[in-house]
Amino acid sequence: MKTYDPQAMYSEWTSQLSNQNNWQEWMMPAKAFLEMPMRTMLKDLGAELDPAILSKLQSDYLQEFGGLWKNFLSSSPPVFDDKRFSSPDWHSQSTHSYTVSSYLLNARFLMSMADAVDAPEKIRQKVRFAVQQMIDAMSPANFLVSNPEAQAKLIESKGESLVKGISQMLSDMQKGRISQTDESAFHIGQNVATTAGTVVFENKLFQLIQYSPLTASVHQRPLLMVPPCINKFYILDLQPENSVVRYAIEQGHTVFLVSWANPDDTMSDVTWSDYIEDGAIKAIHVVQEITKQEKINTFGFCVGGTIISTALAILGTRGENPASSLTLLTTLLDFSDTGILDVFIDEEQVAKRESSIGAGGLLPGRDLASTFSSLRANDLVWNYVQKNYLKGEAPPPFDLLYWNADSTNLPGPMFCWYLRNAYLENSLKIPNKLTVAGEMLDLGKVDAPVFIYGSREDHIVPWQAAFASCALLNPKRKKRNRFILGASGHIAGVVNPPVKKKRSYWLNPDIGSDPQKWMNGATEYPGSWWPEWASFLAEHAGKLIKAPSKAGNVNYKQIEAAPGRYVAVRAE
Repeated sequence: MKTYDPQAMYSEWTSQLSNQNNWQEWMMPAKAFLEMPMRTMLKDLGAELDPAILSKLQSDYLQEFGGLWKNFLSSSPPVFDDKRFSSPDWHSQSTHSYTVSSYLLNARFLMSMADAVDAPEKIRQKVRFAVQQMIDAMSPANFLVSNPEAQAKLIESKGESLVKGISQMLSDMQKGRISQTDESAFHIGQNVATTAGTVVFENKLFQLIQYSPLTASVHQRPLLMVPPCINKFYILDLQPENSVVRYAIEQGHTVFLVSWANPDDTMSDVTWSDYIEDGAIKAIHVVQEITKQEKINTFGFCVGGTIISTALAILGTRGENPASSLTLLTTLLDFSDTGILDVFIDEEQVAKRESSIGAGGLLPGRDLASTFSSLRANDLVWNYVQKNYLKGEAPPPFDLLYWNADSTNLPGPMFCWYLRNAYLENSLKIPNKLTVAGEMLDLGKVDAPVFIYGSREDHIVPWQAAFASCALLNPKRKKRNRFILGASGHIAGVVNPPVKKKRSYWLNPDIGSDPQKWMNGATEYPGSWWPEWASFLAEHAGKLIKAPSKAGNVNYKQIEAAPGRYVAVRAE
């Protein structure tokens, strides 16, 4: 059976931006099924659609379209509620309101077919995702000829908006990606990643930053933070007012942070075991040596959480137990539920990556960036097509989107191992199935109290999947695990400082094994979950001592000021 590649479909449909004939066919009601690639897609995936169901859907469609056409002829304006078409221009002009209503009707028809497909759930998920990509791409808001807002801007500016839009599109084509923010407004170390500190160690995989204290006294046990290696670390240190790093320092912790290298060809042979042994484990040992503390607090965000958990498990097998506590933010250890990312992962796609870069090579950062953008195409792609190109508007400065555009490459062998053993085969959770850094991996060997955080609207790490880590860690001492659920998504849920007084979080000390049961018994609290984490951290950080006067020690000298050289290296 041929596997449908959603990423290839995404590229194909985005190319239709310049082909208005495709859009016109899309708007023709009688051709909605026959003229679209739906039938080919189903055939390629080995899926079927019951003819009786299809006939019923077509009948309902034609009936709805007939009513829509009747209202149009009688000058009765259709009513619709979609934020993409919230401007009065879409509602006040009958041609445009009819166009939108036709589009939304076609979209409902296609999604109804996708939902009715007779196939295993994984195939159904692929079909739904692919159809949604097509629906998003063919929105009338994405074309100048059918976007009244862009047309009004064109007339008002006497053509200047179109000239500027084309210029911005050509510039983005050279960059190979859509500009989501004014990237010239940000400079790493100047207005992002500004928390003061010093690089005290480096190897080819990472630099280790020790941050300067902000309190006269600090907790005895330091905090080591391991961010994801698929993004730059400064998502945890964007601005002083929303910096997780600075917040931890303000709570009286001596904070160390791993700044991963942005791989180039010299790192094309680096493996997952290298990230564990020469990355996380090395960082743990350096922090221990600098602070003269056997026990340290450990922290991992997203893939960084998978890495630090694996490292602690390997050290446990070796008889070492360095963690006083472990914090995991939006982390997968059990990959049973990988959310929407599952549409990109099957045997054929993983084998394809293995054959191309599994033995050596790089996964370009732009590939990862386009994948994540496709998960929220309306917000991260088409929104900017409309504003940047059709209306000629320059994107405003936004630190989070600057970080989002600052991609990182990944070593092929490391990425392929992770893709197969974690995402495809879900082997990390099985004790002693995998060998990592020369040892059998058993996450049950992680011996520390654990603070596990999930975000309720996370589309990358579903909160139920984050919750599943509770069953793998401290299997014989479950009360050492604590789970907390925050509002919002993968990034916004994490970066939610108390001063903003935004969102809310849920707590239930009775974890159990069922996430929905946990949620049913949880209590919602207003504001940020950070103070809950601060209390957990302080509980395991030891007594207060005088803050260190300088970074490093005689064996680990100061190399350069934070944020260091590694974070400044761009993938392109």
